Amino acid sequence: MAIRLIYNAQTLVPVEIEGFTPDWACDKSIADIERFEIFHGNCKIPLAEMFTVSGDPSDKRMDFEGNLSGVHWIGAHMASGFVSIRGAAGRHVGSQMRGGKIVVGGNAGGWVGAEMHNGLIHIQGNAGHLTGAAYRGSSKGMTGGIILVDGNAGNEIGLTMRRGLIAIGGSAGDMMGFNMIAGTVAVFGECGIRPGAGMRRGTLALFGPNPPQLLPSFRYASTYPPLTVKLMLRTLMDKGFRVDQALMASEYDLYHGDMVSLGRGEILFRHNAA
Repeated sequence: MAIRLIYNAQTLVPVEIEGFTPDWACDKSIADIERFEIFHGNCKIPLAEMFTVSGDPSDKRMDFEGNLSGVHWIGAHMASGFVSIRGAAGRHVGSQMRGGKIVVGGNAGGWVGAEMHNGLIHIQGNAGHLTGAAYRGSSKGMTGGIILVDGNAGNEIGLTMRRGLIAIGGSAGDMMGFNMIAGTVAVFGECGIRPGAGMRRGTLALFGPNPPQLLPSFRYASTYPPLTVKLMLRTLMDKGFRVDQALMASEYDLYHGDMVSLGRGEILFRHNAA
């Protein structure tokens, strides 16, 4: 039986629940959980002032209900368990998580899976800017795990990403894969300007019908049917992500760059997509 958390507050002041995770709560009583300190703006208050808590936390499952678009850091730092959010969520969902699974039934704010190490995050709506990114001043962004966004996402997806897989079912904003170190980002809709700027290694797979203009520091290499794309698409399908089967048999145009950096990254376009 899951622990059920119904959000009751009506406030325009941000609410932060960083550190409140299934692995923290699994051996706690309901009274202990209700006393967990959260932030309402810059004030510390007990969780029970904003959430109604019920159920059994021992199976490491949390079900959040209510309008959580102003509640931030849900699932941040979690190492195991399952978090379900029945609707929208705020910023920093799954930030620095090390394991487990998070499913958001609506939209999520910025910094989804920022500096994530492992686990799975599935956003069934849209995501904000800096999904899977490094925080400002950090040397590495996402270092492992999978982030799935069924809808659109904002700018700087995968900023300084080191490992892992990000898939955007809709469109992505500008500067995707900026300063990327390694890992894979796949976008199935439109993509904004300057993808892969400064990337050293890694893969950007741009499956949309209108490929963006690349920076002049990228070089065409070849057109071929890469096995790695098929393996990636199968992985996404296995995780419940919707994939056009025609992509499995397509050929792709491969570009290498960014030549102003190490230049071992790759950007793939579906051949004759435009």
